[in-house]
Amino acid sequence: MDELPHDLPILERRAVRVVVTDSLDRVLLFHTRDPDHPRLGTWWELPGGGMDPGETYLDTAVRELHEETGILVTADQVGPPTWRRRASFLHRQLRHVQDEVVVSVRLAGAGPDVDEAHRLDYELEDYFAFRWWPLPEVIASPERFYPGQLPRLITAFLAGEEIDEPFELWS
Repeated sequence: MDELPHDLPILERRAVRVVVTDSLDRVLLFHTRDPDHPRLGTWWELPGGGMDPGETYLDTAVRELHEETGILVTADQVGPPTWRRRASFLHRQLRHVQDEVVVSVRLAGAGPDVDEAHRLDYELEDYFAFRWWPLPEVIASPERFYPGQLPRLITAFLAGEEIDEPFELWS
């Protein structure tokens, strides 16, 4: 693992990210910022977050998707955790170090608008837009993403390949 900066207190946790696709082969991403670290600029991020005590990755995927988007799915709609990664990033006044799995959810119709009613306060500040991205646009985009290798790895992930990504020092 790359050396972690000694910049903020460290929060280690397990987390789940969700690649949500719709029937038009578009991927849901949030346009995000961290008000505490404006130098990081903005980026596009997959929905997801930390696992609560006692949760499985399925529980977390279902809960986080509902909290962040308003989209209700059941555990049997969540794909297997075939993309595994460890990453570190700044968020607010903590340095997160996360063991993450990435799972997929395929919606039957066109992607709905995001419902922010269940978001946490900081999510209401951090996520300032969303977009259903056509898959080729994600792959070709020069924008910044979290996970950082999303454009390079999303096709293999959606094809069901096993991905063990090396550690990413994202910020």
